[in-house]
Amino acid sequence: MGKNELRKGMLISLDKIGRVERKKTEKMMQANLFTSTLWGKAEMVGITLSINKEWDTRAIIKQAWMEGKKVCIPKSIHKSRALHFYEIISFQQVEKGYFDLLEPVVSETRRVDNSEIDLMIVPGLAFTRQGYRIGFGGGYYDRFLKDFKHTTVSLLHSNQLVKSFPIETFDMPVQYLVTEKGLMQAEGE
Repeated sequence: MGKNELRKGMLISLDKIGRVERKKTEKMMQANLFTSTLWGKAEMVGITLSINKEWDTRAIIKQAWMEGKKVCIPKSIHKSRALHFYEIISFQQVEKGYFDLLEPVVSETRRVDNSEIDLMIVPGLAFTRQGYRIGFGGGYYDRFLKDFKHTTVSLLHSNQLVKSFPIETFDMPVQYLVTEKGLMQAEGE
């Protein structure tokens, strides 16, 4: 099965998860993240602001702020398909951007150098146990992760783990996967 078919199928599958099940799953994922040493050691967390049927990231951002961690969110640079991260200290510093994604208000935030980000929470739709992921399309995170030197993790329902899909040379795996069942280190190749 190709990436586009898998992406479409996973979107349909995720859409079928009921509200109660979704909240329960998110709470378990978040608990597994918050009790991990990855989270404990991180001072600056990079994360997207979830929209629609994505796993909720607002609770993660609020927890980070409550613990005194810094949070940065991406601004998409469409010409180069790059991501620039900006520190936010309030949800008031966010606006709708490209494809209705929630992005930082650049004039009200500080751009963060990639080396400042200790923990990058990477979104995705389907994942292998090796940490490879199918995102929402565009390759923005693969470009970003190519030169990112710190810890990477993705949040997913265990049903989003698939045996395999075509891996391309530009695909960049994450190091850890957090599901409702626990935290696992990606198996590598």
